[in-house]
Amino acid sequence: MWAASVLTIFPEMFPGPLGLSLAGKALAGGLWSLAPIDIRDFATDRHRSVDDTPAGGGPGMVMKADVLARAIDAAGTDRPRMLMSPRGMPLTQARVAELAAGPGVVVVCGRFEGVDERVIEARGLAEVSVGDYVLSGGEIAAMALIDACVRLLPGVMGAEASGAEESFAEGLLEYPQYTRPQVFEDRAIPEVLLSGDHGKVAAFRRAEAERLTRERRPDLWASRQAEPGKKTGR
Repeated sequence: MWAASVLTIFPEMFPGPLGLSLAGKALAGGLWSLAPIDIRDFATDRHRSVDDTPAGGGPGMVMKADVLARAIDAAGTDRPRMLMSPRGMPLTQARVAELAAGPGVVVVCGRFEGVDERVIEARGLAEVSVGDYVLSGGEIAAMALIDACVRLLPGVMGAEASGAEESFAEGLLEYPQYTRPQVFEDRAIPEVLLSGDHGKVAAFRRAEAERLTRERRPDLWASRQAEPGKKTGR
């Protein structure tokens, strides 16, 4: 079973959204497990302190290496260990697929001004970012990472083809989708999608995926163009 352990000072935030929809049904069905771990349980003082003032001065507080190390050790060593951090490597669909194919994850949710660098090094935490912005803590980012992984687990998504044709599956954004009614506020479904010609439909969708990627994510388009054998279009 794919297992997620989440280290946080707010364990009551979980499962949260992960207890609903696809992830929630899969959790209830035993396709994966979730274990929130309260970092404060590993503090040794009567105040259950997990943070202290930053060495060298400055604003805010820093999560303590010794307390966090004990919490990480309690989660075990059999899964990749990650720290949700705005300075981390961007989370990609390829990384998600790699994690989903493994035994699970141990995710540390940072708070305050950050985490003592020594525990990041000592426990081999891979820093992961979900975007170029700062959240008040790593919990929401951890939910995003776990949800992205869980939906790829066998038996979670209804249609096996769903994951193969969505955004980023081939380094492209997903093509536009349509459904009934055929005309909505004078906007009609493109005729090619109603033609019944599967070859033309596939070509249309591919062209639209390439167009959207060029327009909205030139970084993705440039990366794709640089890959051998994948140059396309304009």
